[in-house]
Amino acid sequence: MNGQPAWMEKVEQLSLFPTPVWTFHLTADARARVHGEMMPLLDRLRPDAEARPAGQGWQSPRDLQRHPECATLIGHIDESIGNILRYLKIGYQAFEITGCWANVNPPGVAHRSHSHPNNYLSGVYYLQAPAGADSINFHDPRVQAAIIRPPVTELTAANTDQVVVRVEPGTLLLFPAWLQHSVEANGSDAERISISFNMMFSAYAEQLGKPLW
Repeated sequence: MNGQPAWMEKVEQLSLFPTPVWTFHLTADARARVHGEMMPLLDRLRPDAEARPAGQGWQSPRDLQRHPECATLIGHIDESIGNILRYLKIGYQAFEITGCWANVNPPGVAHRSHSHPNNYLSGVYYLQAPAGADSINFHDPRVQAAIIRPPVTELTAANTDQVVVRVEPGTLLLFPAWLQHSVEANGSDAERISISFNMMFSAYAEQLGKPLW
């Protein structure tokens, strides 16, 4: 806060219950290897160009983690998740990728706001993110915060209901699976290609689903 009055000794602001979003950036060599393994797989899975509906995106089957071509990327994802669980001081380290799929958005195609139920973490890896299709939007999960919306003179982190995160090829994002997110219409002349995935704790019902009290 600016303009502290003479009567005020100090002012403090707490950020309560933060919503973390983690960004990992692959090296050029790691990025090239993942690209070289994943793109031929997607080319094989995608229908022929003449069979694709015009102006629509394409999603692959949601079991890419079972394909050997995805092993390198899954390895990077697993290591990133392990780092996050340690950072959060989670006392249970067994987890699995419950789903993994490709998203191909041609020019003009968007992805509406959504979340990924029945998972702990979700994420996206970007194979291709041309200028004009190089962002993802995260939406304020506090529904009640929209009850009163006075006009603001400038959007800041303290008053916005949406955060736009810029991405590039080789960016790996991880975030809580409950966090609503969306993608604006592809404003480039090329396809936007990303790999989405979900993570959940293994044997959750047997190991973690017991009452805490």
